[in-house]
Amino acid sequence: MQAIRLLFILFLTTCSQWALATLPIQLWQTSSGTWVYFVENRDLPILDISVDFDAGSSTDTPETSGRASLTLKLLDLGSRGLSEDQIAKALADVGAELGGRFDQDRAGVTLRTLSSERERKQALDILARVIQHPEFPEDVLERERARVIAGLKEADTKPDYIASRTLRKMLYGNHPYGLRGSGEITSLELLHHKDLMNFYQSRYLAAGAVVSIMGDVSHAEAVVIAETLTRDLPQGKPDVTLPLVTIPVAETRRIAHPASQSHILLAYPGLRRDDPDFFPLVVGNYILGGGGFVSRLMQEIRQNRGLAYSVYSSFSPLKYEGPFEIGLQTRKEQSEDALRLTQQVLVDFIASGPTKKELLAAKQNIIGGFPLRLDSNKKIVDHLAMIGFYNLPLTYLDDYVKAIDKVTIAQVKETFQRRIKPEGMVTVVVGAVEEK
Repeated sequence: MQAIRLLFILFLTTCSQWALATLPIQLWQTSSGTWVYFVENRDLPILDISVDFDAGSSTDTPETSGRASLTLKLLDLGSRGLSEDQIAKALADVGAELGGRFDQDRAGVTLRTLSSERERKQALDILARVIQHPEFPEDVLERERARVIAGLKEADTKPDYIASRTLRKMLYGNHPYGLRGSGEITSLELLHHKDLMNFYQSRYLAAGAVVSIMGDVSHAEAVVIAETLTRDLPQGKPDVTLPLVTIPVAETRRIAHPASQSHILLAYPGLRRDDPDFFPLVVGNYILGGGGFVSRLMQEIRQNRGLAYSVYSSFSPLKYEGPFEIGLQTRKEQSEDALRLTQQVLVDFIASGPTKKELLAAKQNIIGGFPLRLDSNKKIVDHLAMIGFYNLPLTYLDDYVKAIDKVTIAQVKETFQRRIKPEGMVTVVVGAVEEK
């Protein structure tokens, strides 16, 4: 079995090297100043496109919380004379799919369509209308606002949502990363058509956009597509300044809840997307709690003690320090024991670092699984969008496996000791044991 496993790892590593070697990324700017990332692939008659803007939730303020999310949500619900039903029918007619992504940093619109002329032309026409000529109809705004508010009211009763929201505020305080992406009920109620339109005009700018194209078109066709999608975008230079993320005040909050299980979350400021410590932290996190059943947290808390069904740790890199987070659920009566053990496992890992066996297994698994991140056009276009938005090197995907392979025990240990302070973490327990 060991020989078969090693052969499988070697096969995946070889596939990874082949995939990366055959992924030539072409880069240029449109006449309106938009950067375009393009990979040609003729294997399937499919075209995947994403257009990303610096319009994530961190561009909101406490008074306008929810504006960025609602703007993205309404883009394809009325545009240049087309109603939301007409847009939906036009896409369905050619089997195309519009999607989106939204986080603290960016708002993006995605399109998947057949590359044949009729289907591609109609789908691209809809995408161009949606991102360049949104209308934000008042009646649609009222309806979607009501839906979001209803969703927030329901979410605010759920222990996992309460824990996540509380943790984010504890971690980031007044920093824009601490804002709730979907907004607050009080701020949503004050948003009007002009607020969304003003936000669109100030954040959906050609000069700040990134177009990513992957699939069955030539370079010349991709140039035309990019120009068509960006020539009518608002002009101007985006304001991308955010305050620095500061270290939070260490605190543990215990919140009562009728749920039978406690939801436990711990966090500390973690990784930037272009962080020089990125790879040692990624490898170390895999060993600590990102590697599923082979991770230390899972072994100690589930396998050895039976205190939780699942436990994880993760880094979520952003433009500034995204969260390093540990999370688990456990029965109320054992929540304090589970929290103490989780903290101890983290302290021990930071103090001693990984073993040689753990490091080798982690690097093999990360490298071996890397081809699965690039096994579809959609996954590739998502990586292109990430590389473009965060201004990463064009060789990022080629360099990833090499960088993982070079990580040492000393690097993991030193980096975690320098970057993660267990005594400074914020912690929330929702469904805490009530004192008698």
